[in-house]
Amino acid sequence: MNYRNPVISGFHPDPSVCRVGDDYYLVTSSFEYFPGVPLFHSKDLVHWQQIGHVLTRTEQLDLRTAGSSGGIYAPTIRYYKGTFYMTTTNVSGGGNFYVYTNDPHGSWSDPVYVDQPGIDPDLFFDDDGSVYYTTSHDAMGQGAYQSRIDIETGKRLSDVILVWKGTGGQYPEAPHLYQIGNYYYLMISEGGTEYGHMVTVARSKHPDGPFESCPYNPILSHRSQQKSIHATGHADLIQTQDGNWWAVFLGIRPIGYPQHHHLGRETFLAPVNWTEDGWPIIGDNGTVSEIMSAGSLPLQSQPVPPVRDDFDSTTLASFWNFLRSTDQELWSLTEKKGYLTLYGSEVSLNEGGVPAFVGRRQQHFECRSTAHLTFAPQQDGEEAGITVLMNERFHYEIAITRSKEERKLIFRRRLGSLWKVENEILWSSDSIVLIVHADKTQYSFGYSDNGQEPVWFGHGECGLLGTEVAGGFTGVFMAMYATGNGVKSISPAHFDWFDYDF
Repeated sequence: MNYRNPVISGFHPDPSVCRVGDDYYLVTSSFEYFPGVPLFHSKDLVHWQQIGHVLTRTEQLDLRTAGSSGGIYAPTIRYYKGTFYMTTTNVSGGGNFYVYTNDPHGSWSDPVYVDQPGIDPDLFFDDDGSVYYTTSHDAMGQGAYQSRIDIETGKRLSDVILVWKGTGGQYPEAPHLYQIGNYYYLMISEGGTEYGHMVTVARSKHPDGPFESCPYNPILSHRSQQKSIHATGHADLIQTQDGNWWAVFLGIRPIGYPQHHHLGRETFLAPVNWTEDGWPIIGDNGTVSEIMSAGSLPLQSQPVPPVRDDFDSTTLASFWNFLRSTDQELWSLTEKKGYLTLYGSEVSLNEGGVPAFVGRRQQHFECRSTAHLTFAPQQDGEEAGITVLMNERFHYEIAITRSKEERKLIFRRRLGSLWKVENEILWSSDSIVLIVHADKTQYSFGYSDNGQEPVWFGHGECGLLGTEVAGGFTGVFMAMYATGNGVKSISPAHFDWFDYDF
């Protein structure tokens, strides 16, 4: 039996995984999006279902002043004596912390902060009860830095020391420490989370070193490879019930020439093979493919996600996200039953802050997002519609707006410093179906009125939203939004349903 990579598509970078019996739990980075740290469950490492987020309360995560690609960086999830722990970095305020729970399907604790600099924290529980906290930092040169902490309080029990600088690649980061057999293995990523990304490993008889570098490094890299998958790195190891080892890691699937990727960094899976002298090698001698053998993994059937969200529930589905904050004044599922209602804030999509924005990741090159909007703007500047957004400087939208006391349907591009309404018509109806169709290279924006065939209204290149152009560490979101463009809206935008089909 085979499986297909990525195992979690779209913007889901920096995966970390743990196993409890027959159950696997995985987390990924979330940056400036709220809630923070998507949480997934699986029975086979291949088919993952999102069961929620780890950071769901403002007390755990305040992103209101976070910039694009700020906020939550690489998390680590671990299970120890009946308790789940997730540690991560809020680079926009607070630094390194961890939260914990006895039930990953429920709520997690308030943050416990750790007085240790750096990013990409890792928790390791040794057999003697010692807890090691390892981060990527550059105080005495870039590398993995480590201390022992009190897991009850987060207080350091030792000085922070440099334990390994890596093999010489730039940005040694994403450390993970494991005890396997007679050795402690320290695995990191080097080369930057771009096309030079790679995974390297070292080992020691002691958790704090000294560490001996693997003679086969890098143990995973697609540098200079002619493959559909690039930038492989930031890996985490996991042992299955039958004793075999696997790795989850991030990668990208660039398209076009010159290459670009707009879906973001995604989560991939590969087997781990061990050399005769006791070193792990990921995949096929350090490379992976889109189609790979599942080996002994007990593959499960994957439920087909529903295309439509009717907003009939009192809570949003776990795949929906806000931009920086869930401001309760900006959205409601109860104001009009069966609708998601947005009230535009003063903040537009062209700036930081907290806009009225409810979006989901684009997870497939070819997909279609469709939403039914009822909106009657009463004052100039009010606007509501669908955006395809990488960040505040790179996005497209199709929307209803009011300008000079006229209601219009517009298609607009924002690409760096270039901003233009590409198409507009007068619009008199309060109701419209907005459509965004994506293929590998182009977005097509259209609308439908009263059940008529779609009218295509504008187009935008996918590549212009790619990381190679727009920058940052995230991926494209398809979102419903509303804004007053400098003033607070008084007119509600009612979304009856939203479809995501692929």
